[in-house]
Amino acid sequence: MTTVHQPTATVDATSAAGLSVWPASTARFPHGELAVGGVPLAEVADRFGTPVYVLDETEVRDRCRTYRDTFPDAEVLYAAKAFLCRAMAHWVDEHGLGLDVCSAGELELAAATGFPADRIVLHGNAKSPRDLDTALRLGVGRIVIDSPSEIARLAAAVGPGGHQKVMVRVVPGISAGGHEKIRTGAEDQKFGLSIADGYAQHAIARILDQPQLELTGLHCHLGSQITSVKPYLVAVRRMVGLMSRLYEQHGLVLPELDLGGGHGIAYRPGEPALDLTALARKVRTELDDSCAAAGLPVPRLVIEPGRAIVGPAGVALYRVLSVKHTGDTVFVAVDGGMSDNPRPALYGVRYAPRLVGRAGTAHRKRVTVVGRHCEAGDVLAGDVELPADLRPGDLLAVPVAGAYHLSMASGYNMVGRPPVVAVRDGLARLLVRRESLEDMRRRDVGL
Repeated sequence: MTTVHQPTATVDATSAAGLSVWPASTARFPHGELAVGGVPLAEVADRFGTPVYVLDETEVRDRCRTYRDTFPDAEVLYAAKAFLCRAMAHWVDEHGLGLDVCSAGELELAAATGFPADRIVLHGNAKSPRDLDTALRLGVGRIVIDSPSEIARLAAAVGPGGHQKVMVRVVPGISAGGHEKIRTGAEDQKFGLSIADGYAQHAIARILDQPQLELTGLHCHLGSQITSVKPYLVAVRRMVGLMSRLYEQHGLVLPELDLGGGHGIAYRPGEPALDLTALARKVRTELDDSCAAAGLPVPRLVIEPGRAIVGPAGVALYRVLSVKHTGDTVFVAVDGGMSDNPRPALYGVRYAPRLVGRAGTAHRKRVTVVGRHCEAGDVLAGDVELPADLRPGDLLAVPVAGAYHLSMASGYNMVGRPPVVAVRDGLARLLVRRESLEDMRRRDVGL
Protein backbone atom coordinates (compact mmCIF):
# COMPACT_ATOMS: atom_id res chain seq x y z
CA MET A 1 0.00 0.00 0.00
CA THR A 2 1.03 3.60 -0.55
CA THR A 3 -0.08 6.52 1.60
CA VAL A 4 -0.51 9.73 -0.37
CA HIS A 5 -0.37 13.25 1.05
CA GLN A 6 -1.78 15.99 -1.16
CA PRO A 7 -2.81 19.65 -1.04
CA THR A 8 -6.31 20.78 -0.24
CA ALA A 9 -8.74 20.07 -3.03
CA THR A 10 -10.75 22.76 -4.76
CA VAL A 11 -13.87 22.05 -6.77
CA ASP A 12 -15.75 24.93 -8.39
CA ALA A 13 -19.32 24.68 -9.67
CA THR A 14 -18.28 24.03 -13.26
CA SER A 15 -15.88 21.30 -12.25
CA ALA A 16 -18.44 19.76 -9.92
CA ALA A 17 -20.90 19.45 -12.80
CA GLY A 18 -18.24 17.76 -14.91
CA LEU A 19 -17.48 15.35 -12.08
CA SER A 20 -21.10 14.30 -11.53
CA VAL A 21 -20.51 10.77 -12.86
CA TRP A 22 -17.27 10.29 -10.95
CA PRO A 23 -16.94 8.60 -7.54
CA ALA A 24 -18.13 10.80 -4.68
CA SER A 25 -14.58 10.95 -3.30
CA THR A 26 -13.21 12.58 -6.46
CA ALA A 27 -11.35 15.80 -5.75
CA ARG A 28 -9.82 18.32 -8.14
CA PHE A 29 -6.41 19.78 -7.32
CA PRO A 30 -4.44 22.62 -8.84
CA HIS A 31 -2.73 22.06 -12.19
CA GLY A 32 -5.40 19.66 -13.47
CA GLU A 33 -4.83 16.79 -11.07
CA LEU A 34 -7.71 14.59 -9.94
CA ALA A 35 -7.69 12.30 -6.92
CA VAL A 36 -10.06 9.43 -6.18
CA GLY A 37 -10.22 7.97 -2.69
CA GLY A 38 -7.56 10.48 -1.66
CA VAL A 39 -5.07 9.15 -4.22
CA PRO A 40 -3.96 11.30 -7.20
CA LEU A 41 -4.70 9.42 -10.41
CA ALA A 42 -1.36 10.41 -11.91
CA GLU A 43 0.39 8.68 -9.04
CA VAL A 44 -1.64 5.51 -9.64
CA ALA A 45 -0.59 5.58 -13.29
CA ASP A 46 3.07 6.17 -12.42
CA ARG A 47 3.13 3.38 -9.86
CA PHE A 48 1.08 0.69 -11.60
CA GLY A 49 1.42 1.66 -15.26
CA THR A 50 -1.32 2.06 -17.83
CA PRO A 51 -3.88 0.99 -18.79
CA VAL A 52 -5.10 0.49 -15.24
CA TYR A 53 -8.51 0.23 -13.63
CA VAL A 54 -8.93 2.24 -10.41
CA LEU A 55 -11.70 1.14 -8.05
CA ASP A 56 -12.96 3.35 -5.23
CA GLU A 57 -13.60 0.94 -2.37
CA THR A 58 -15.65 3.44 -0.37
CA GLU A 59 -17.93 4.08 -3.35
CA VAL A 60 -18.57 0.34 -3.75
CA ARG A 61 -19.32 -0.05 -0.05
CA ASP A 62 -21.59 3.01 -0.02
CA ARG A 63 -23.58 1.66 -2.96
CA CYS A 64 -23.97 -1.71 -1.24
CA ARG A 65 -25.31 0.12 1.83
CA THR A 66 -27.64 2.20 -0.31
CA TYR A 67 -29.24 -0.93 -1.73
CA ARG A 68 -29.59 -2.50 1.70
CA ASP A 69 -31.18 0.67 3.10
CA THR A 70 -33.42 1.29 0.08
CA PHE A 71 -34.66 -2.29 -0.14
CA PRO A 72 -34.66 -3.36 3.53
CA ASP A 73 -37.14 -6.22 3.06
CA ALA A 74 -35.63 -7.56 -0.17
CA GLU A 75 -32.79 -9.96 -0.82
CA VAL A 76 -30.08 -8.09 -2.73
CA LEU A 77 -27.77 -10.20 -4.87
CA TYR A 78 -24.72 -8.56 -6.43
CA ALA A 79 -24.46 -9.59 -10.10
CA ALA A 80 -20.89 -10.85 -10.21
CA LYS A 81 -20.66 -10.77 -14.00
CA ALA A 82 -20.24 -6.99 -13.80
CA PHE A 83 -16.92 -7.40 -11.97
CA LEU A 84 -15.62 -9.98 -9.54
CA CYS A 85 -12.42 -10.43 -7.60
CA ARG A 86 -11.72 -11.67 -4.10
CA ALA A 87 -11.83 -8.20 -2.56
CA MET A 88 -15.15 -7.45 -4.27
CA ALA A 89 -16.63 -10.65 -2.89
CA HIS A 90 -15.47 -9.66 0.61
CA TRP A 91 -17.01 -6.18 0.35
CA VAL A 92 -20.32 -7.60 -0.86
CA ASP A 93 -20.36 -10.19 1.91
CA GLU A 94 -19.51 -7.67 4.62
CA HIS A 95 -22.53 -5.57 3.65
CA GLY A 96 -24.93 -8.49 3.72
CA LEU A 97 -25.52 -8.90 -0.01
CA GLY A 98 -25.68 -12.23 -1.78
CA LEU A 99 -24.08 -13.16 -5.11
CA ASP A 100 -25.57 -13.87 -8.51
CA VAL A 101 -23.07 -15.94 -10.51
CA CYS A 102 -23.08 -17.43 -14.00
CA SER A 103 -20.29 -20.00 -14.09
CA ALA A 104 -18.20 -22.49 -12.17
CA GLY A 105 -15.34 -20.01 -12.34
CA GLU A 106 -17.28 -17.29 -10.55
CA LEU A 107 -18.53 -19.89 -8.06
CA GLU A 108 -15.04 -21.16 -7.29
CA LEU A 109 -13.65 -17.66 -6.81
CA ALA A 110 -16.47 -16.80 -4.41
CA ALA A 111 -15.90 -20.05 -2.53
CA ALA A 112 -12.19 -19.29 -2.25
CA THR A 113 -13.06 -16.13 -0.30
CA GLY A 114 -15.31 -18.04 2.07
CA PHE A 115 -18.47 -16.45 0.68
CA PRO A 116 -21.52 -18.25 2.17
CA ALA A 117 -22.75 -20.65 -0.50
CA ASP A 118 -26.36 -20.43 0.65
CA ARG A 119 -26.33 -16.74 -0.40
CA ILE A 120 -25.24 -17.58 -3.95
CA VAL A 121 -27.61 -18.01 -6.89
CA LEU A 122 -26.47 -19.68 -10.13
CA HIS A 123 -27.80 -18.31 -13.41
CA GLY A 124 -27.14 -19.04 -17.06
CA ASN A 125 -29.02 -19.99 -20.21
CA ALA A 126 -26.60 -22.83 -21.00
CA LYS A 127 -25.13 -24.21 -17.79
CA SER A 128 -22.42 -26.76 -18.36
CA PRO A 129 -22.15 -30.02 -16.39
CA ARG A 130 -19.23 -28.44 -14.56
CA ASP A 131 -21.36 -25.42 -13.62
CA LEU A 132 -24.08 -27.62 -12.13
CA ASP A 133 -21.67 -30.03 -10.45
CA THR A 134 -19.78 -27.15 -8.84
CA ALA A 135 -23.00 -25.53 -7.65
CA LEU A 136 -24.19 -28.78 -6.05
CA ARG A 137 -20.81 -29.55 -4.52
CA LEU A 138 -20.57 -26.11 -2.94
CA GLY A 139 -24.23 -26.08 -1.89
CA VAL A 140 -25.47 -22.90 -3.56
CA GLY A 141 -28.73 -21.45 -2.30
CA ARG A 142 -30.67 -21.60 -5.55
CA ILE A 143 -30.21 -22.55 -9.18
CA VAL A 144 -32.25 -20.65 -11.77
CA ILE A 145 -33.62 -23.04 -14.39
CA ASP A 146 -33.50 -21.49 -17.83
CA SER A 147 -34.55 -24.32 -20.16
CA PRO A 148 -36.60 -27.54 -19.99
CA SER A 149 -33.54 -29.73 -20.55
CA GLU A 150 -31.95 -28.45 -17.34
CA ILE A 151 -34.74 -29.93 -15.25
CA ALA A 152 -33.90 -33.57 -15.92
CA ARG A 153 -30.15 -32.90 -15.89
CA LEU A 154 -30.29 -31.15 -12.56
CA ALA A 155 -32.64 -33.70 -10.98
CA ALA A 156 -30.29 -36.51 -12.05
CA ALA A 157 -27.26 -34.66 -10.70
CA VAL A 158 -28.97 -34.02 -7.36
CA GLY A 159 -29.93 -37.68 -7.06
CA PRO A 160 -33.01 -39.30 -5.49
CA GLY A 161 -31.92 -38.56 -1.93
CA GLY A 162 -30.79 -35.00 -2.60
CA HIS A 163 -32.43 -31.61 -2.44
CA GLN A 164 -31.90 -28.37 -4.33
CA LYS A 165 -33.86 -25.13 -4.31
CA VAL A 166 -34.59 -23.76 -7.78
CA MET A 167 -36.27 -20.84 -9.49
CA VAL A 168 -37.55 -20.57 -13.05
CA ARG A 169 -36.50 -17.75 -15.32
CA VAL A 170 -39.59 -16.43 -17.07
CA VAL A 171 -39.82 -14.23 -20.15
CA PRO A 172 -42.46 -11.62 -19.31
CA GLY A 173 -42.55 -10.18 -22.83
CA ILE A 174 -41.22 -6.72 -21.94
CA SER A 175 -38.66 -4.87 -24.07
CA ALA A 176 -36.50 -2.64 -21.88
CA GLY A 177 -32.86 -1.64 -21.80
CA GLY A 178 -30.30 0.68 -23.31
CA HIS A 179 -29.49 -1.38 -26.42
CA GLU A 180 -31.15 -4.21 -28.30
CA LYS A 181 -28.29 -6.56 -27.40
CA ILE A 182 -28.99 -6.18 -23.69
CA ARG A 183 -32.79 -6.43 -23.75
CA THR A 184 -33.47 -9.82 -22.24
CA GLY A 185 -37.09 -9.62 -21.12
CA ALA A 186 -38.60 -9.65 -24.62
CA GLU A 187 -39.69 -12.64 -26.68
CA ASP A 188 -37.35 -14.28 -29.23
CA GLN A 189 -34.08 -14.06 -27.31
CA LYS A 190 -32.03 -16.81 -25.70
CA PHE A 191 -32.92 -16.37 -22.02
CA GLY A 192 -35.74 -17.87 -20.03
CA LEU A 193 -39.07 -19.55 -20.71
CA SER A 194 -41.97 -17.67 -22.24
CA ILE A 195 -45.27 -17.10 -20.49
CA ALA A 196 -46.98 -16.32 -23.80
CA ASP A 197 -46.34 -19.71 -25.44
CA GLY A 198 -46.81 -21.76 -22.26
CA TYR A 199 -43.25 -23.06 -22.00
CA ALA A 200 -42.81 -21.51 -18.55
CA GLN A 201 -45.95 -23.15 -17.20
CA HIS A 202 -44.96 -26.52 -18.72
CA ALA A 203 -41.48 -26.34 -17.17
CA ILE A 204 -42.93 -25.50 -13.77
CA ALA A 205 -45.23 -28.53 -13.93
CA ARG A 206 -42.23 -30.74 -14.71
CA ILE A 207 -40.26 -29.32 -11.78
CA LEU A 208 -43.15 -30.08 -9.44
CA ASP A 209 -42.86 -33.74 -10.52
CA GLN A 210 -39.23 -33.84 -9.30
CA PRO A 211 -39.29 -34.36 -5.52
CA GLN A 212 -35.60 -33.48 -5.15
CA LEU A 213 -36.18 -30.02 -6.65
CA GLU A 214 -37.90 -27.37 -4.54
CA LEU A 215 -39.38 -24.52 -6.57
CA THR A 216 -39.04 -21.37 -4.44
CA GLY A 217 -40.00 -18.67 -6.90
CA LEU A 218 -40.06 -17.06 -10.31
CA HIS A 219 -37.30 -15.00 -11.86
CA CYS A 220 -37.15 -12.49 -14.68
CA HIS A 221 -34.52 -10.08 -15.96
CA LEU A 222 -35.72 -7.37 -18.32
CA GLY A 223 -32.39 -6.12 -19.62
CA SER A 224 -29.64 -3.66 -18.74
CA GLN A 225 -29.37 0.10 -18.48
CA ILE A 226 -33.05 0.57 -17.65
CA THR A 227 -33.69 4.10 -16.41
CA SER A 228 -37.48 4.00 -16.00
CA VAL A 229 -39.45 2.36 -13.18
CA LYS A 230 -42.39 1.51 -15.44
CA PRO A 231 -41.02 -1.73 -17.00
CA TYR A 232 -40.48 -3.19 -13.53
CA LEU A 233 -44.08 -2.44 -12.56
CA VAL A 234 -45.35 -4.16 -15.69
CA ALA A 235 -43.11 -7.12 -14.86
CA VAL A 236 -44.55 -7.34 -11.35
CA ARG A 237 -48.10 -7.47 -12.69
CA ARG A 238 -47.27 -10.17 -15.24
CA MET A 239 -45.27 -12.28 -12.80
CA VAL A 240 -47.96 -12.10 -10.13
CA GLY A 241 -50.48 -13.01 -12.82
CA LEU A 242 -48.49 -16.17 -13.52
CA MET A 243 -48.22 -16.90 -9.80
CA SER A 244 -52.01 -16.62 -9.57
CA ARG A 245 -52.49 -19.13 -12.39
CA LEU A 246 -50.02 -21.51 -10.75
CA TYR A 247 -52.00 -21.31 -7.53
CA GLU A 248 -55.23 -22.09 -9.37
CA GLN A 249 -53.69 -25.02 -11.28
CA HIS A 250 -51.41 -26.56 -8.67
CA GLY A 251 -52.30 -24.95 -5.34
CA LEU A 252 -48.77 -23.58 -5.48
CA VAL A 253 -47.79 -20.56 -3.36
CA LEU A 254 -44.29 -19.33 -4.23
CA PRO A 255 -42.38 -17.42 -1.53
CA GLU A 256 -39.96 -15.51 -3.81
CA LEU A 257 -40.10 -13.17 -6.78
CA ASP A 258 -36.81 -12.17 -8.41
CA LEU A 259 -37.00 -9.10 -10.67
CA GLY A 260 -33.35 -9.30 -11.73
CA GLY A 261 -31.31 -6.14 -12.15
CA GLY A 262 -30.54 -3.88 -15.09
CA HIS A 263 -30.64 -0.68 -13.03
CA GLY A 264 -29.37 2.07 -15.32
CA ILE A 265 -26.56 4.47 -14.44
CA ALA A 266 -25.26 7.66 -16.08
CA TYR A 267 -22.04 7.34 -18.07
CA ARG A 268 -21.84 11.04 -18.96
CA PRO A 269 -22.97 14.19 -17.13
CA GLY A 270 -26.63 14.88 -17.76
CA GLU A 271 -27.61 11.33 -18.64
CA PRO A 272 -30.51 9.74 -16.74
CA ALA A 273 -30.14 7.05 -14.09
CA LEU A 274 -32.72 4.83 -12.44
CA ASP A 275 -34.22 6.37 -9.29
CA LEU A 276 -33.75 3.60 -6.72
CA THR A 277 -35.97 5.22 -4.09
CA ALA A 278 -38.84 5.48 -6.57
CA LEU A 279 -38.18 1.94 -7.78
CA ALA A 280 -38.33 0.51 -4.25
CA ARG A 281 -41.46 2.42 -3.30
CA LYS A 282 -43.43 1.78 -6.49
CA VAL A 283 -42.44 -1.88 -6.86
CA ARG A 284 -43.45 -2.55 -3.25
CA THR A 285 -46.82 -0.85 -3.78
CA GLU A 286 -47.42 -2.69 -7.07
CA LEU A 287 -46.43 -6.03 -5.55
CA ASP A 288 -48.71 -5.52 -2.54
CA ASP A 289 -51.63 -4.43 -4.69
CA SER A 290 -51.22 -7.17 -7.30
CA CYS A 291 -50.97 -9.90 -4.67
CA ALA A 292 -53.99 -8.55 -2.80
CA ALA A 293 -56.04 -8.56 -6.00
CA ALA A 294 -54.95 -12.15 -6.70
CA GLY A 295 -55.54 -13.31 -3.15
CA LEU A 296 -51.89 -14.32 -2.72
CA PRO A 297 -49.43 -13.68 0.10
CA VAL A 298 -46.72 -11.19 -0.87
CA PRO A 299 -43.52 -13.03 -1.87
CA ARG A 300 -40.12 -11.85 -0.79
CA LEU A 301 -38.59 -9.60 -3.41
CA VAL A 302 -35.15 -10.41 -4.84
CA ILE A 303 -33.11 -7.96 -6.93
CA GLU A 304 -29.75 -8.34 -8.69
CA PRO A 305 -27.86 -5.06 -9.17
CA GLY A 306 -24.37 -5.31 -10.64
CA ARG A 307 -23.42 -2.34 -12.80
CA ALA A 308 -25.26 0.07 -10.45
CA ILE A 309 -23.01 -1.00 -7.56
CA VAL A 310 -19.58 -1.18 -9.17
CA GLY A 311 -19.83 0.80 -12.42
CA PRO A 312 -19.63 4.35 -11.01
CA ALA A 313 -16.84 3.29 -8.62
CA GLY A 314 -14.35 2.61 -11.41
CA VAL A 315 -12.00 4.81 -13.44
CA ALA A 316 -9.84 3.62 -16.35
CA LEU A 317 -6.50 5.37 -16.95
CA TYR A 318 -4.68 5.48 -20.30
CA ARG A 319 -1.56 7.14 -21.72
CA VAL A 320 -1.85 9.01 -24.99
CA LEU A 321 0.42 7.45 -27.61
CA SER A 322 -0.30 9.69 -30.58
CA VAL A 323 -2.41 12.59 -31.80
CA LYS A 324 -3.16 12.43 -35.52
CA HIS A 325 -5.18 14.62 -37.88
CA THR A 326 -6.97 12.70 -40.62
CA GLY A 327 -9.22 14.87 -42.75
CA ASP A 328 -11.52 16.70 -40.37
CA THR A 329 -11.01 14.22 -37.55
CA VAL A 330 -8.44 14.33 -34.77
CA PHE A 331 -7.60 10.84 -33.52
CA VAL A 332 -6.13 10.52 -30.04
CA ALA A 333 -4.69 7.01 -29.70
CA VAL A 334 -4.15 5.52 -26.24
CA ASP A 335 -2.36 2.45 -24.91
CA GLY A 336 -5.54 0.43 -24.36
CA GLY A 337 -8.73 -0.09 -26.30
CA MET A 338 -11.29 -2.74 -27.08
CA SER A 339 -9.27 -5.45 -25.32
CA ASP A 340 -9.88 -3.74 -21.98
CA ASN A 341 -13.25 -2.14 -22.84
CA PRO A 342 -15.23 -3.74 -25.68
CA ARG A 343 -18.49 -2.00 -24.74
CA PRO A 344 -18.27 0.94 -27.19
CA ALA A 345 -17.73 -1.53 -30.05
CA LEU A 346 -20.48 -3.89 -28.83
CA TYR A 347 -23.16 -1.45 -27.68
CA GLY A 348 -22.12 1.99 -28.86
CA VAL A 349 -21.57 3.15 -25.27
CA ARG A 350 -20.32 6.72 -24.96
CA TYR A 351 -17.91 7.93 -22.29
CA ALA A 352 -16.59 11.31 -21.10
CA PRO A 353 -12.78 11.05 -20.83
CA ARG A 354 -10.83 13.76 -19.05
CA LEU A 355 -7.23 14.94 -19.12
CA VAL A 356 -5.63 14.47 -15.70
CA GLY A 357 -2.17 15.06 -14.29
CA ARG A 358 -1.75 18.53 -15.79
CA ALA A 359 -3.82 21.55 -16.69
CA GLY A 360 -4.68 21.66 -20.37
CA THR A 361 -5.39 24.75 -22.40
CA ALA A 362 -8.76 26.38 -21.87
CA HIS A 363 -9.42 26.02 -25.58
CA ARG A 364 -10.99 22.67 -26.38
CA LYS A 365 -11.44 20.71 -29.58
CA ARG A 366 -13.51 17.72 -30.62
CA VAL A 367 -11.50 14.51 -30.93
CA THR A 368 -12.06 10.78 -31.19
CA VAL A 369 -10.23 8.68 -28.62
CA VAL A 370 -9.21 5.36 -30.17
CA GLY A 371 -7.42 2.25 -28.99
CA ARG A 372 -4.29 0.53 -30.17
CA HIS A 373 -5.91 -2.51 -31.76
CA CYS A 374 -6.13 -3.56 -35.39
CA GLU A 375 -9.82 -2.73 -35.78
CA ALA A 376 -11.47 0.38 -37.24
CA GLY A 377 -14.15 -0.09 -34.59
CA ASP A 378 -11.64 0.20 -31.75
CA VAL A 379 -13.04 3.53 -30.52
CA LEU A 380 -13.17 4.32 -26.80
CA ALA A 381 -14.84 7.72 -27.01
CA GLY A 382 -16.04 9.28 -30.24
CA ASP A 383 -16.44 13.00 -30.83
CA VAL A 384 -15.57 14.28 -27.35
CA GLU A 385 -14.16 17.61 -26.21
CA LEU A 386 -10.64 17.60 -24.80
CA PRO A 387 -7.97 20.31 -24.41
CA ALA A 388 -6.53 21.46 -27.73
CA ASP A 389 -2.94 20.96 -26.54
CA LEU A 390 -3.35 17.22 -25.93
CA ARG A 391 -0.08 15.43 -26.68
CA PRO A 392 1.64 12.02 -26.41
CA GLY A 393 2.41 11.09 -22.82
CA ASP A 394 -0.70 12.76 -21.42
CA LEU A 395 -2.93 10.83 -19.08
CA LEU A 396 -6.62 10.34 -19.86
CA ALA A 397 -9.12 9.15 -17.26
CA VAL A 398 -12.44 7.52 -18.20
CA PRO A 399 -15.04 7.45 -15.40
CA VAL A 400 -17.79 4.86 -14.85
CA ALA A 401 -15.38 2.06 -15.73
CA GLY A 402 -16.09 -0.37 -12.90
CA ALA A 403 -18.53 -2.69 -14.66
CA TYR A 404 -18.03 -4.93 -17.69
CA HIS A 405 -14.49 -3.75 -18.34
CA LEU A 406 -12.15 -6.32 -16.82
CA SER A 407 -14.92 -8.94 -16.82
CA MET A 408 -15.23 -8.60 -20.62
CA ALA A 409 -11.55 -7.93 -21.35
CA SER A 410 -9.86 -10.13 -23.94
CA GLY A 411 -6.42 -11.23 -25.06
CA TYR A 412 -6.68 -9.47 -28.41
CA ASN A 413 -3.24 -8.66 -29.88
CA MET A 414 -1.74 -10.19 -26.69
CA VAL A 415 -1.42 -6.84 -24.97
CA GLY A 416 -2.41 -8.28 -21.59
CA ARG A 417 -5.35 -7.36 -19.40
CA PRO A 418 -4.88 -4.35 -17.08
CA PRO A 419 -4.55 -4.52 -13.30
CA VAL A 420 -7.17 -3.38 -10.80
CA VAL A 421 -6.08 -0.99 -8.05
CA ALA A 422 -8.28 -0.16 -5.08
CA VAL A 423 -8.08 3.29 -3.51
CA ARG A 424 -9.38 4.36 -0.12
CA ASP A 425 -8.42 7.01 2.46
CA GLY A 426 -5.23 7.97 0.62
CA LEU A 427 -4.10 4.37 0.16
CA ALA A 428 -3.69 2.47 -3.11
CA ARG A 429 -3.36 -1.29 -3.25
CA LEU A 430 -3.27 -3.88 -6.01
CA LEU A 431 -6.30 -6.19 -6.21
CA VAL A 432 -5.68 -7.89 -9.56
CA ARG A 433 -2.23 -7.78 -11.13
CA ARG A 434 -1.53 -7.01 -14.77
CA GLU A 435 -1.58 -9.98 -17.12
CA SER A 436 1.98 -10.48 -18.30
CA LEU A 437 3.56 -11.90 -21.41
CA GLU A 438 4.79 -14.76 -19.23
CA ASP A 439 1.17 -15.54 -18.28
CA MET A 440 0.33 -15.88 -21.96
CA ARG A 441 3.44 -17.96 -22.69
CA ARG A 442 2.54 -20.45 -19.97
CA ARG A 443 -0.85 -21.11 -21.54
CA ASP A 444 0.71 -21.85 -24.93
CA VAL A 445 1.89 -25.43 -24.42
CA GLY A 446 2.08 -26.71 -28.00
CA LEU A 447 4.93 -26.83 -30.49
